[in-house]
Amino acid sequence: MADPSSYRPRPGEIPDSPGVYRFRDEHRRVIYVGKAKSLRQRLANYFQDLANLHPRTRTMVTTAASVEWTVVSTEVEALQLEYSWIKEYDPRFNVKYRDDKSYPYLAVTMNEEFPRVQVMRGQKKKGVRYFGPYGHAWAIRDTVDLLLRVFPVRTCSAGVFKNAARTGRPCLLGYIGKCSAPCVGRITPDDHWDLADEFCDFMAGRTGTYLRRLERQMAEAAEEMEYERAARLRDDIGALKKAMEKSAVVLADATDADLIAVAEDELEAAVQIFHVRGGRVRGQRGWVTDKVEEITTGALVEHALQQLYGEESGDAVPKEVLVPALPDPVEPVQQWLTERRGSGVSLRIPQRGDKKALMETVQRNAQQALVLHKTKRASDLTTRSRALEEIAEALDLDSAPLRIECYDISHLQGDDVVASMVVFEDGLARKSEYRRFQIKGFEGQDDVRSMHEVITRRFRRYLAEKEKTGEWADGEDLSDGDRPTTGADTTENGADTTENGAAPTRGPALADEPALTDGPAFKDDDGRPKRFAYPPQLVVVDGGQPQVAAAQRALDDLGIDDIAVCGLAKRLEEVWLPREDDPVVLPRTSEGLYLLQRVRDEAHRFAITYQRAKRAKRFRSSPLDDVPGLGETRKQALIKHFGSVKKLRSATIDQICEVPGIGRKTAETVAVALARATPAAPAVNTATGEIMDDDDGVPETTADAPGEPVTAGTPDERRGQER
Repeated sequence: MADPSSYRPRPGEIPDSPGVYRFRDEHRRVIYVGKAKSLRQRLANYFQDLANLHPRTRTMVTTAASVEWTVVSTEVEALQLEYSWIKEYDPRFNVKYRDDKSYPYLAVTMNEEFPRVQVMRGQKKKGVRYFGPYGHAWAIRDTVDLLLRVFPVRTCSAGVFKNAARTGRPCLLGYIGKCSAPCVGRITPDDHWDLADEFCDFMAGRTGTYLRRLERQMAEAAEEMEYERAARLRDDIGALKKAMEKSAVVLADATDADLIAVAEDELEAAVQIFHVRGGRVRGQRGWVTDKVEEITTGALVEHALQQLYGEESGDAVPKEVLVPALPDPVEPVQQWLTERRGSGVSLRIPQRGDKKALMETVQRNAQQALVLHKTKRASDLTTRSRALEEIAEALDLDSAPLRIECYDISHLQGDDVVASMVVFEDGLARKSEYRRFQIKGFEGQDDVRSMHEVITRRFRRYLAEKEKTGEWADGEDLSDGDRPTTGADTTENGADTTENGAAPTRGPALADEPALTDGPAFKDDDGRPKRFAYPPQLVVVDGGQPQVAAAQRALDDLGIDDIAVCGLAKRLEEVWLPREDDPVVLPRTSEGLYLLQRVRDEAHRFAITYQRAKRAKRFRSSPLDDVPGLGETRKQALIKHFGSVKKLRSATIDQICEVPGIGRKTAETVAVALARATPAAPAVNTATGEIMDDDDGVPETTADAPGEPVTAGTPDERRGQER
């Protein structure tokens, strides 16, 4: 715990002008970002008697070790810079709203030649018009199904569209009149784009024009005794009215507005937003947050506005924003919203009439959301806390292990040996901090040596980061051989990788992993994420006494004595400790054992997924992969022309030049590369004894990646050979 007076700026050092300030901890991580109209007055509030500070503010200033600031010209610039830094640094003491769900939007891809109507989630894309958000995806599909009678816009995927265009036959929706079938040329691109634009206008609330037009066409058809067409128009009008009834009119003057309500207690706050367009509620969403700083309702509203409109512009920012309390001061926020929209925005508290009544409804939703969130989280927090306490008690730790790292080794019969590192904080997985390793200190199968190598490499990086930041207490220096270089040593391409490839990496992300972002635990000198800088309280290894001994020996060799180690053996789910002959046996109903099992199973899943990806990549390798300047398209052209790598190897340079796109220089390079590559031994199907050569569809491999025999048996039997 730091004394704020130790890093308090000298008198007169802080400027009396608008700006943004950052508090950093002893590891140089940014822990709080704030803005001020006067930096001198605002920062002076933090450096007073600790007894006079709010408990949360006192915790922040005693956690911090330094403060710095940036001067700006106006309060609007300070607001924009504060939002950017909160998003970049993810400070632990700032209010950070969490969506209570991933909201679906009705999206129309107006950036395509043939716009498509579909359900979309996540980050918004340029050129796509969004409507919503909706509470459920089925609500979007019901609405679209009704509107397709009148606006038969394309809804199919790119694959279905291309297949229909190739065969000349539209899909079922094209036959029943719910798609204009642009795939087979029934409508021109311009006419289909106009149809999608009309669909967007209707969804935006401009409904009266289309209803009146259809009613007029229906009357004309009836006068001309075209009763079948009149009946179809009547049904179209009914479908539009039914779609409109799904969102009742709440504001009679066809107002475009967003209503924001806040429900809060001492620890948490919930925010609810109703999106009203054309007087109808077009979407609803909600956020929750921990109140990790002393904050007023107006400040909560300000943070909600930053989150809601920080990435928006134009019509996405409505003319009117109704809130329960105004930020202090309100002028910079209102000016910022006006700049985002490009025209005037009214930010105010509703006082009477329909808008005040609707705000009361939004407030009730916020209150219910807070109650529901606290009910769910109470049970979850209690269980996780009990699990961590049981682990600390069973392993005789000084405190609960808030950060746990688990390691596992995976291979297939000694080949493609890899390792995984997964991280759990407060009992929850932090996938953005997962790491994967390729074992390269030796070849062959040796789980004990592999575990020693992985633990050594991971904590050598930790010591290097401590030395870099001046935290190396003993004054030791790492040898050149131990010092990591830029681009770490964890994967086959020499780069650290997170589970989704989010950390700096040139290798491919695993296909089955969700998209993620880096968490705040690893921060560089400027507050940005870095690798391996944050130590765990507990290291768990997948295995028994030998693996635990190897991990402890690696830590001892590095001089690290403040990190606990244990292992979880699969056979009897026993917990092994270093230098202990007998395991620790936790009750089968123990929450602590269940948490250790989840950590171990997650490490195993992550390791075996990486190992399978490496093996699949090796099976797909070819001598052509090493030819410089030869891309995937020309490789496919060569294989298609000659039929196999084996036949390409025997071709002359003139014959290779006959392939479209292959010049003489490229042909010579291909011939040299194939001549240098040693043909691999033929693969053998162990079920039939048949030799599988290139002509049977098995790709050749290079000398650096020797071929493996085709393994017989079911997929379950093959998985049984994997570790």
